[in-house]
Amino acid sequence: MSLGSLTARDRVGLQDFVLLEAYTSESAFLENLRKRFHENLIYTYIGTLLVSVNPYKELGIYTKKQMDIYMGVNLFELPPHIYALADNVYRTMLTESNNHFILISGESGAGKTEASKKILQFYAVSCPSTKLMDNVRDRLLLSNPVLEAFGNAKTLKNDNSSRFGKYMDIQFDHVGGAVGGHILSYLLEKSRVVHQNHGERNFHIFYQLVEGGEEDLLRWLGLQRNCQQYSYLVQGECAKVSSINDKTDWKTVRKALTVIEFSESNVESLFAIIASVLHLGNVKFIADSRGYATLNSSPEIHWLSKLLGIPTQVIQVGLTHRKIAARSEEVLSPFTIDHAVYARDALAKAIYGRTFTWLVNMLNESLANKDSSRKTVIGLLDIYGFEVFNVNSFEQFCINYCNEKLQQLFIQLTLKSEQEEYEMEGIEWEPVPYFNNKIICDLVEEKFKGIIAVLDEECLRPGEATDMTFLEKLEEKMAGHPHFITHKLADQKTRKTLERGDFRLLHYAGEVTYCVDHVLTIFHLQVMRQSKNAIVQLCFPTTEPDSKKRPETVATQFKSSLVGLTEILMSKEPWYVRCIKPNEGKQPGSFDDVLVRHQVKYLGLMEHLRVRRAGFAYRRRYQIFLQRYKPLCPDTWPNWKGTAAEGVQCLVKHLGFKPDEYKMGRTKIFIRHPRTLFATEDAFEVCKHELATRIQAKYKGYRVKGHYMRQREAATTIETCWRGLKARRERQKRAWAVKVIKKFIKGFMTRNQPVSVDNSEYLDYVRQNYLTRLKESLPKTVLDQNTWLTPPPIMKEASEMLRKLYTRYMVRKYIQGMTTERKAQLQIKGLTSSLFKGRKENYPHSVSRPFVDTRIKINVQTKVISFHAFPQYSVPVVKYDRNGFRPRFRQLIYTGTAAYLVEEAKIKQRVQFNQLKGVSVSNLSDNFFILHIQSEDIKQKGDLVLQCDHIFEALTKLCLVANKENCINVVQGSIKFDIQPGREGFVDFKSGQETMIYRAKNGHLMVV
Repeated sequence: MSLGSLTARDRVGLQDFVLLEAYTSESAFLENLRKRFHENLIYTYIGTLLVSVNPYKELGIYTKKQMDIYMGVNLFELPPHIYALADNVYRTMLTESNNHFILISGESGAGKTEASKKILQFYAVSCPSTKLMDNVRDRLLLSNPVLEAFGNAKTLKNDNSSRFGKYMDIQFDHVGGAVGGHILSYLLEKSRVVHQNHGERNFHIFYQLVEGGEEDLLRWLGLQRNCQQYSYLVQGECAKVSSINDKTDWKTVRKALTVIEFSESNVESLFAIIASVLHLGNVKFIADSRGYATLNSSPEIHWLSKLLGIPTQVIQVGLTHRKIAARSEEVLSPFTIDHAVYARDALAKAIYGRTFTWLVNMLNESLANKDSSRKTVIGLLDIYGFEVFNVNSFEQFCINYCNEKLQQLFIQLTLKSEQEEYEMEGIEWEPVPYFNNKIICDLVEEKFKGIIAVLDEECLRPGEATDMTFLEKLEEKMAGHPHFITHKLADQKTRKTLERGDFRLLHYAGEVTYCVDHVLTIFHLQVMRQSKNAIVQLCFPTTEPDSKKRPETVATQFKSSLVGLTEILMSKEPWYVRCIKPNEGKQPGSFDDVLVRHQVKYLGLMEHLRVRRAGFAYRRRYQIFLQRYKPLCPDTWPNWKGTAAEGVQCLVKHLGFKPDEYKMGRTKIFIRHPRTLFATEDAFEVCKHELATRIQAKYKGYRVKGHYMRQREAATTIETCWRGLKARRERQKRAWAVKVIKKFIKGFMTRNQPVSVDNSEYLDYVRQNYLTRLKESLPKTVLDQNTWLTPPPIMKEASEMLRKLYTRYMVRKYIQGMTTERKAQLQIKGLTSSLFKGRKENYPHSVSRPFVDTRIKINVQTKVISFHAFPQYSVPVVKYDRNGFRPRFRQLIYTGTAAYLVEEAKIKQRVQFNQLKGVSVSNLSDNFFILHIQSEDIKQKGDLVLQCDHIFEALTKLCLVANKENCINVVQGSIKFDIQPGREGFVDFKSGQETMIYRAKNGHLMVV
């Protein structure tokens, strides 16, 4: 138990029953349990065994914070908790590299399933995490809702009662990560499929499927969304339960099946089997003229045939006849209606039971660890507790037999662990008297003589075997056994409490009366071996009927599985959780003494306590014992210089322990009686007060002395403070100056680095200095591009922006001072630039030359004006003949509608602007251009080949006057022109050192 909680024992009880003084008294045991229960302390130890009482309310003790508190802590350092047990099992497994198991037992509603979940959740949080381990963790956690859906049901005692025993192995690698798991199931309560007591339900999965299944799925399965329609779901008359949300649970199960990676076909086959059980329960029989059972064609038979993949005729025969082997022949024997109903229910139980086994096997495949390296294991055994009902059937017999075996194993392992600890510590072991229930186990399982052997013999013998012949056989074999009673073997007084079909066993936990009705269950399942359902084919293999070996009974199978479980548990280190239900009404805060006393008895808690108290009640390592109680001895306080064992020896000698009250082991001290420990603890409480007084006196003296020392120091400080004030101020000024200079130097050294604390002030200075100098040296004109002050790196971007802004300002100022004529000149120059810039080599030479309105004499223009429109531009040109390319000097005059080629006031050719197709020039530095004229008449003249010294001016004016800005075509190489319609000529251009114009041999005009 937690050492720090010893002083609270009177209010909240003892945290470890081993320290109970009256350890043989059930009343004292119950009083301690009740006291802790009413303080919401639901966990109590018996050594390393954990007793858990169901509080029936949320206590807020299962948070992530609580998990963190209990991780890596010794079992007895903190108050008892399921997390403390789980953590110590985990750490012991890692330290010792061996296997362990946790046995969780108790009756229905005591909290076994919740305890198992809490342990799994703790391991999910505390184990190392990787992608693989997270995947395994999710599958381990999600296997629970699947098993609960198919194996749990509402009972009178519990809304989520496990109706099967479960053993789960969690496999860990060498670093403690969960890498796999394996599940074993025991004795599923198959009778619940066909019968439920009032106030109870069938297995959860049936209601989840009907209430939560998708419409398409229900339609495919032939089901209605109404539980009242199905005979197997309404016998308990409580299909709806307020504490259970079947729709939400259905979604959880579907998600879990997906995560566990069940294939879609397996899921469909699984739900088809569940639906077929519901349809089977609705099958009705009628009697024929001879009183035998017959079946009409009903929807149920149709759906059974569809879902199980069995022909309708085979199902009808299988439900109404029994196949009897007579030598080499097989004879069909018809059923009565009672036998047919019994056979139908037996078939439903067999289908569901084997499907559950298949489901567990599939979960094991999903949880299987593929790594073959050595693993350590922690097993969780969630097993039903001892059951005593008004009517106890074959299933209660198997459950109580299981508890007898586990009690036998429990006592053996407890005695073994106690004996091993004593031997390890060098303490003499004294034999412990206890009730050995081997006689009861032998009564049930002994070969050829036990109850199971008699049951096997009766089931398999030829002839008509009945429940009463089985009971008679038991009376014959067991007569005189002290733990076996029947109506026939009992005395007159006991006989009144027994029916003729009952027998009574005296278990370790008390007497239980069993009814033999329906113990002998024989039904042939050949019909299921014709199924096309994939799961049913696996559950009912076709090889079974051919076997010549007699089949095992359910009892023998359970006995064999129990032997296997015992072997598994014997190979592991045991830990125990005993769950107790405080009341039948599931009421928080209610503690039923009679009910709890009964559970304490059949859980064997008093037996376990007696074993733990047979020798020494308390044991603790020397270091821990000495650390706590060393203030009680002057020689050990405050620090002990020797070994811990020597310190404990000195301590107990000072305390006056008698030799028979304690023993010194190799690493621990053993104290025989709790009163000795409590006396030591009480002395420690008194000692703590004395220590507190001494500590207070020391502390008060320390404070007063400290106050005086502070006053003296204050006077000295005041004297020196003023004298140093001016010096400090001067020092501060110098320090500031040094800081500024250092910062400036550091800023200069880091000026080219990104802005930081070191260079921000220096860069501010650089910016201000640059802007000040720039103000004094701004360019005077727009064309002054070289006088802009070179910026420092930090100001490059800002300088560029300022330069652009200033340039725009200068341009704007320049434009505002410009004349109208100058502006028009620049607009024409802009058009020229758009036409020739970057396209003709000699364009840059023309930029600085201003354009004029005319390049020829006024009198020539006047003569043209007298006959035609007013000239808008004129320029001298050289015209080359189209035939022979002879040069002729001419004048080119533009009017508003046409261009005229004139020789001394005589018009040689007129070109209307609307007939001008385009103008071609070369991309070289020549002055040639060709006017392409549209002409269809062969008598008309062709294109004009002209040379002009002012080519850019002439062509720009042409674009403006003719309003054809897109007519200029800059050509590279040769220009083709029309000599006359239908006849073409060419002007070739190439670069050369000297300018030459001549007719080439190919007849082309060559311009160099």
